[in-house]
Amino acid sequence: MLILDVVLSLSPEACRAYYEGRAEQVHAWSTDGRRVAFPAVALRRVVTREGVHGIYRLKVSDQGKLLEIRRQANLPASRT
Repeated sequence: MLILDVVLSLSPEACRAYYEGRAEQVHAWSTDGRRVAFPAVALRRVVTREGVHGIYRLKVSDQGKLLEIRRQANLPASRT
């Protein structure tokens, strides 16, 4: 199993695109500098009215399947 921590800062509008299926993959950077892609449907478990902002831990199977996404730390929502 692979465990990655990724930084996500997505506005409510960006999350809507994922939720509505207009985007299938989320692309992010892990805290150790790796580029990570995972199914957008996973955001449904962690999205709030403010979007998705924080550091999230991804657990990935040896076969590359996302098993879990869980918030590890908060980041303030961007007001831009």
